Amino acid sequence: MVDPLAQVIALLRPRAVFSKVISGAGAWAVRYGEFGSPSFCTMLEGQCVLAVAGQEPVTLEAGDFVLMPATPGFTLSGMEQPLAQPVFMDPHRLPAPDGEHGLRHGTPDGPPDMRMLGGYFEFDSPDAALLVSLLPDLLHVRGVARLPTLVQLVRQECLAMLPGRDLVLDRLVELLLIEALRSSDEAGAPPGLLRGLADARVAVGLRLMHSAPEQSWTVDALAREAALSRSTFFERFLRAVGVPPMEYLLAWRMALAKKLLRGSDGRIGIDEVAARVGYSSASTFSTAFSRHVGLAPGRYARQP
Repeated sequence: MVDPLAQVIALLRPRAVFSKVISGAGAWAVRYGEFGSPSFCTMLEGQCVLAVAGQEPVTLEAGDFVLMPATPGFTLSGMEQPLAQPVFMDPHRLPAPDGEHGLRHGTPDGPPDMRMLGGYFEFDSPDAALLVSLLPDLLHVRGVARLPTLVQLVRQECLAMLPGRDLVLDRLVELLLIEALRSSDEAGAPPGLLRGLADARVAVGLRLMHSAPEQSWTVDALAREAALSRSTFFERFLRAVGVPPMEYLLAWRMALAKKLLRGSDGRIGIDEVAARVGYSSASTFSTAFSRHVGLAPGRYARQP
């Protein structure tokens, strides 16, 4: 059966990786403004403190991995008493990659107290905001050796400038995202896709919607497949995923429709797109698509 998590990552289409070594020594604190794009880091050595807006600070240790799918404002600081006023850095104006050298915070000379490899990338999907809303704001993973290895591979590929670099980076970031998401505490995640997949009954409904979006699903039909009453399934789905089942199904169908309309170069007609995403006629689909997206399907497909 289709894996919803893998499908969401594939639709997000991560690309354009930037990575850099960041180190610090002594007393230091740096505040980054809200970035919006996804970012990640793996701790190479030492410790530091990550404080994300609206969440409890987290002490990062060597081997830890962090992923923020939408990167809100955050502060990084050393383990010594930090500066009273953190230094502000605009994440949109970070220095370009410069070989093995990176950013240094705090005392400029001597060995660093901590080193991390950080980076960010872009989601090349028109539904990035919708799909990212299904993921946790912050993923902090400890003790998963594959994640630092993948980040190191990303770093090496960024520096090597070999043929096929962009394709390799795209695949590495997809692997990085999937490994990070499936290594996290699904049951303790906030409402979204991970928490939904952690609930065995809700996961049945999610997998059915993802594997057969063309089917005429109802809450009753999904509840029967999940061996729950209609009301129990509805409440568990809403609590786990954060939206009602039919709202999730509509959003997923529209995301697939956008991919079909933009990726077919006109080879797939509106009738076929409608059938593939569960609509009995092109007119019904066009009405739903226009209401959801704000553009008619044909006009959306012709947009650059």
